[in-house]
Amino acid sequence: MAEAALDAVRRELREFPAAARELSVPLAVPYLDKPPTPLQFYRDWVCPNRPCIIRNALRHWPALRKWSLPYLRATVGSTEVSVAVTPDGYADAVRGNRFVMPAERRLPLSCVLDVLEGQAQHPGVLYVQKQCSNLPTELPQLLPDLESHVPWASEALGRMPDAVNFWLGEAAAVTSLHKDHYENLYCVVSGEKRFLLHPPSDRPFIPYELYTPATYQLTEDGSFEMVDEEAMEKVPWIPLDPLAPDLARYPSYSQARALCCTVQAGEMLYLPALWFHHVQQSHGCIAGEKHPSGQLGDGLGRQ
Repeated sequence: MAEAALDAVRRELREFPAAARELSVPLAVPYLDKPPTPLQFYRDWVCPNRPCIIRNALRHWPALRKWSLPYLRATVGSTEVSVAVTPDGYADAVRGNRFVMPAERRLPLSCVLDVLEGQAQHPGVLYVQKQCSNLPTELPQLLPDLESHVPWASEALGRMPDAVNFWLGEAAAVTSLHKDHYENLYCVVSGEKRFLLHPPSDRPFIPYELYTPATYQLTEDGSFEMVDEEAMEKVPWIPLDPLAPDLARYPSYSQARALCCTVQAGEMLYLPALWFHHVQQSHGCIAGEKHPSGQLGDGLGRQ
């Protein structure tokens, strides 16, 4: 009797994602030609937990016409920022039997710009991606170039952003598949970001495993070592690469249905809480992220 009941629960769970897709998950991420009103945003996107890309949401930001690599060099080139450094571009990702975090280096932003413009080399892949409001804390000189918040989103969500992050990196820098427990607004100022998304209802098909946490350390000869973080508990993370999934190992993932979209300069992606996302970018992409509602992010450019 108990086993039959358990089988029934399993069957319902297998069928739930398809039913959820039919009811509320779009076949593609919708575009809005202009920012919604607070009521429209809350009613049509926040409440149903649906992503959308908003065009013409940033056109009044000075950053959209000013932010370029030469402008960053002239304005904040001498400012030290926290830079994630990895051997292959994957920070906070599964490598072997470890969940590996990036080496963190403090570098003048001009050093990152030198690498992006091909004027210098640095071991590994560089990505300015530090969370916890790195824009106001590390690059406050850039704040006059954008709004402190997105008024229609702040009103709809009932709060100001908890964090405003700045992202700048190489094309090889990739954000592995994960989800956040907060709303995100990703704002691309220069270049483009490519998102692969899964709705929360695809969770039964997305594998999680526990991994020993480790951190990359950059050695004097420019090579990388993985050093275990022995004081930390094991980390649950997704081992699967959605761009080349190992379906022999994770066959259930074949039942998931990804949505792919590209966010261009001047566009904003609203990514609801708990949506899984994998992110790539063009070389030298400048983006930001604002986190309202418990946390919200914009994507000047963790994703």
